Amino acid sequence: MRDLLVLAVVLLLLPGAFRRPFVGLLLFSWLAYMRPQDLCWGFARTMRLSFLVGITMIIGWWANEQGRRPFARWDFRSAALCVLTVFVTLSYLSARYWDQYTNRYFAEFLKIVVVALFTSGQVDSRQRLRVLLWTIALSLAFFGVKGGVFGIVSGGRPILRGPGGLLEDNNDFALALVMNIPLLWYLGISERKLPWVKPCTQVAVALTIITIALTHSRGGFLALAATGLWIAWRSGKFIRAVLLLAALVGAFLLAVPPEVLERLGSITATAGDSSIQARFRSWTVALAMIQGNPLLGVGMRNFLWRYEEYSAIPLGAGQQSHVAHNSYLQIWAESGSLAFITYLLLLASVFVVCRRVYRIGRSRPDMQWAADYSRMIEATTIGFLVGAFFLNRGHFDLIYHWISLVTALGAIVAVALRSSSAATSVAPAEGKPAVEVGWRKRGRAGQSGRWTPAPAGGHGAGSTSWRRPGWWR
Repeated sequence: MRDLLVLAVVLLLLPGAFRRPFVGLLLFSWLAYMRPQDLCWGFARTMRLSFLVGITMIIGWWANEQGRRPFARWDFRSAALCVLTVFVTLSYLSARYWDQYTNRYFAEFLKIVVVALFTSGQVDSRQRLRVLLWTIALSLAFFGVKGGVFGIVSGGRPILRGPGGLLEDNNDFALALVMNIPLLWYLGISERKLPWVKPCTQVAVALTIITIALTHSRGGFLALAATGLWIAWRSGKFIRAVLLLAALVGAFLLAVPPEVLERLGSITATAGDSSIQARFRSWTVALAMIQGNPLLGVGMRNFLWRYEEYSAIPLGAGQQSHVAHNSYLQIWAESGSLAFITYLLLLASVFVVCRRVYRIGRSRPDMQWAADYSRMIEATTIGFLVGAFFLNRGHFDLIYHWISLVTALGAIVAVALRSSSAATSVAPAEGKPAVEVGWRKRGRAGQSGRWTPAPAGGHGAGSTSWRRPGWWR
């Protein structure tokens, strides 16, 4: 029954995804982050539903929106993402080992980049940004709430596997939930016209924290701590927020099962912990790979195959080679220094845009939502930056999708500023009637291209107004 339900939802929405590619983007995000196909038990688990939706929405853009809505919005982040893709591709082509594992991973990376660029072109209004953010937040919150309730009912039974796909590993799953906490927190705050939303999102945050603890992911726990401190610092009430966090930590320590505390307590322990020792060895091997292959690295996903070649300590009988256990070293060792520098610039640019957007939002009451979103994006990125230092998620799909939303946010705020400036420039001269301002569509008839301020309804004594298209257009 689950298989039929998921398949029916996808098939019913496919025509809408073709006619309105943004609908396809929402459906694709739902399949990527909630993973309903992995909740099934039959044929739907193995069907490539995301691929089907992705192809449909891109063909739909080509058939219905080409020429009036760009495939991607080009700025520094989009250009840097393309440059990074070139360097990763070169490292993949120059790799010594190719197999089904590396080929599939490279194809997934290309899919992530295409979807990220497509997202930057589709999200061109505040309404679309809001709807997509809620889609991602609720998709991940499903597992955060479900896992939290499961943990309370079961008495703290561990969650050692994620929903599937790129979130199957418990560490990746924990990192995605950490990144979702700022989404839930700030989206709840920004919905000021719906006061019931904020307490609901706060309950979801609390249950998500429980789920993260039950994954036993030490990297996820450190990312969670950094995210909480960043939100507290940015709240403007740092002392009060830290005291609240301290109280929550105390309650957490009293309620959490002993095995979780034992796992988290091993973060600072080195003796006798094979996991931490393996991390140190992998970091040493990664540095050796960087020194030996500074330009293009050893090849995408070749860290696993060439580990023993660069390891000073041979692997013992029955031991397996390791991954980098560090996203930055993973990209640097596998794809080279140029890719690594581009990757760091890509992440740093997020904070540049968020800082600019926050200043604009704080100075204008009508754009407080933009200030909330900028703080949300900062906190989410901080969670990834800290978690990525301990996890092998250099090509995590959520962070690339997130960077495209940063591009969209900056562009939407810039358009809003230009629109308000144009509105004020239409102020009436003394003794002359005011001109009502609406939206005029540029381009040929029937196109929904750029919307610009223009006289609407003649020269009456009306006030300035704006007509905006719905998020589905």
